Amino acid sequence: MPEWQTDPRVGFYPGTFDPVTFGHLDIIDRASALFDRLLVGVAVNEGKHPLLTLEERLEMMRQEVSKLPHADRIEVLGFDTLLVDAVRKAGAGTVVRGLRSGGDFDFESQLSGALRRLAPEIETVFLLSSEGHRTTASRIVKEIARLDGDISSFVSEDVASLVLSKLGRRAT
Repeated sequence: MPEWQTDPRVGFYPGTFDPVTFGHLDIIDRASALFDRLLVGVAVNEGKHPLLTLEERLEMMRQEVSKLPHADRIEVLGFDTLLVDAVRKAGAGTVVRGLRSGGDFDFESQLSGALRRLAPEIETVFLLSSEGHRTTASRIVKEIARLDGDISSFVSEDVASLVLSKLGRRAT
């Protein structure tokens, strides 16, 4: 008998969220309506060389999810372990992933297959991005900001201010 208990009514939505975008918040909002509890796992993910520190990303995520209709069902936590270990430790039974395109599906299905081999008790569900968010990616938002473009259609005003500040720019 494993030492962990997972609950299929608890979802776990992992990501680097560097920064959190309206696309991420759309998935979080919709997933929070599907589960009794949704855990948003903010990954350290040093391999991606985040612009924002883990603490900044956690604070930013907490601030943004507090505005959502089901905020009382959402908990934000950081993790620096293998995804399967973070999910088990949190007691979640389902991993939530957002899909923007066929390319996302190919990558996410491989990830889901690996997760299934490591933890057959954990299910993965995919939510398609809403049409208005299918082209939104954190890396694109950062690139637009680096080149002095307007990121207000991708992120909230607070997130934009933080990103621009980290890049040594001011909001226009």
